[in-house]
Parts: sequence; C-alpha cells; structure tokens
Amino acid sequence: MDDWLSAGACAPSILVTVAIVEGSGPRECGAKMLVDATRVLDTIGGGHLEHRAIETARAMLAGGRARHFERYALGPSLGQCCGGVVHLSFELFDAAQAALLGQRRQHDSWRVSAIDGAPETALFDGDGRWLAGQRPPVFARDRGAYVMQEPDGRRWLVDPVFAPRAHLVLFGAGHVGTAIVRALAHLPCHVTWVDERDDMFPAQAPANVTIEATDLPEALVAAAPANASYLVMTHSHALDQRLTEAIMARPDVGWFGLIGSKTKRRQFEHRLLARGVDAARIDTMVCPIGLAGITNKAPAVIAASVCAQLLTVWEAMQGTPSAFTHISARPSAAITERT
Repeated sequence: MDDWLSAGACAPSILVTVAIVEGSGPRECGAKMLVDATRVLDTIGGGHLEHRAIETARAMLAGGRARHFERYALGPSLGQCCGGVVHLSFELFDAAQAALLGQRRQHDSWRVSAIDGAPETALFDGDGRWLAGQRPPVFARDRGAYVMQEPDGRRWLVDPVFAPRAHLVLFGAGHVGTAIVRALAHLPCHVTWVDERDDMFPAQAPANVTIEATDLPEALVAAAPANASYLVMTHSHALDQRLTEAIMARPDVGWFGLIGSKTKRRQFEHRLLARGVDAARIDTMVCPIGLAGITNKAPAVIAASVCAQLLTVWEAMQGTPSAFTHISARPSAAITERT
C-alpha cells in the first residue's frame, strides 16, 4: 500500500505521477512511482511507458533536473495496446515533505506542485489548511488528481494523497486472521486487529495494522469509526456470539462477516432473533464469508477469497472526496482545469 509514501525520500528520488489520461491508459490519474538510483517503488502501469519513465527519472537525477512533464502516446510511440495518451509529471521529491506525508498517512493531504517555472510544491491538509512549501494558486478539492492552468500559462499538478477510506476491525489472530492481515498489508485500508491472546500476534505487523490485545474485545466494536467493516473469527463461538451482538447493536456498520458454516449461521440467527434483533438486520450478516465457488479451506485461500470480497464491498462504498471546495492559497486570476 503506497510504497512510495512508506519509503519517503531517504535518497534523492524522482516522484512520477500520472497527471492526465486521455482515452485508455494502464493506470488512473494520481498513480505514482518513486524512482531513485537503485530502486523503483510502486508502478504507473508497467510496460514500455514505465520503462521510459524510469529512464527519464534517472536521467533527471544524474543531471540535477528538478521538474519534467511529458506526453506519451501509448500506441504510436510506445507500442502499447492501451492506445490512449498519458501525461506524466516528474519531480524531485522533497525529503522534508516526504517525511511529513509519511507522518500523515492516516490523514488526507493535498500536494500542489508546479509543472512549469520554479520548482514549487505545497502541502495542505484535508480541510485546506496550508502545511508546508510555497503557496500555490487557488485550487479545488472536488476530484482526484488533475492539472490546472493559470491565465499566464503556468501549470500545476493538484494531487490528493488520501488516507485509506476502508477500516476493518478484525477479531481473531489465528491462522485465518493472520493470513488475512498478510493479504491486506499492501491494500488501501486500515486494519484494527483484535485478540485476547497477546502471544498470538507477530512481533511486527504491517504498516496499515494496529494491534489491540485486550480482554474486552467488545469495546473495540464501540470504538470503531462509523461505516467500518467487521470480521469475526475468534477461537471461541461464545465470543463470536458476544461480538456479533455488539456489532448488530450498531446502526452504522458498513459490512459484517462471520466465519463459519451455514449451520453456524442458522444457530446464530436463532439466538439473535431470541434476543430481539430484527430479522432484516440479521440478513446483513455475511456468513459463510468469501466468494461463492471457492471451497478450499486453506487459510491462504480463505484470505484471498475474503480480501476479494472486501475489495468489492469497499469499492462499492467509496464515494467522491469532499463536496466541491476551493482552497485559497494565494490571490490568482481564474484558472482552467484539465483532465
């Protein structure tokens, strides 16, 4: 998940961003790749386009060049079957701003970087408060990455760096829970991983995981953010039952999955109905979990199936960023926007 952000810029690095896509392209606007003299982190889509971009980035490092912007016709010039046109922004990644973004990875940020003229870059938080760098012209937060142009022709890349919208509260650090955490390690989500048994957790968890070893796991249900997803797979059916009741009591559950067979589901349905839980609410409980048609019960297979299921849920839940908002950075005449 966002290796370019995790790595920061320990060595001089070029950040490559997909700024404009016309027609079909291998990655969306805002996709990034960090290139230094020896490493390439993340991807802008692979193929000849990425090969050329890496060459350009390393030539910039060797020549001391801070900015570059280039248009690539994928079919005619690169022989890629996507057939569209991709515009890439290349910039020397400021180490201080890289560190600040790394610290803010659980919070929304905006980068506004000059394509033309002096190599200026500014950072803003998700509410539009200026954090660092030179103040750019006014820009809007109603979309993803885009290029805006001032009347004098100077262009800027407006580039959101959003915190993961998906939050999973995972109860259970057994074989399947551990496999799911591994599978989610590089996906755009945050995981709160809960178990009573502290010795079940690994010595080091992925960067997007918060470990909670507690004798009161139900408290983590109450503490979870609105519209979080929940996955219950503990070592105890009695604990599964208590957690299920706690989750059912919340009106703002994004998704709830319970590991188990159809028989376990029927048992839980009966108990929940006896405790007065509404039948329509019980119908939202996903049990068994995973994609239909995958029957292998190996932990890694279950994890792959459940993670694919979660991704379909999260993509369906994901909306646009905030409502249309202008951020006033410095006085400017009207600007135009390019997609």
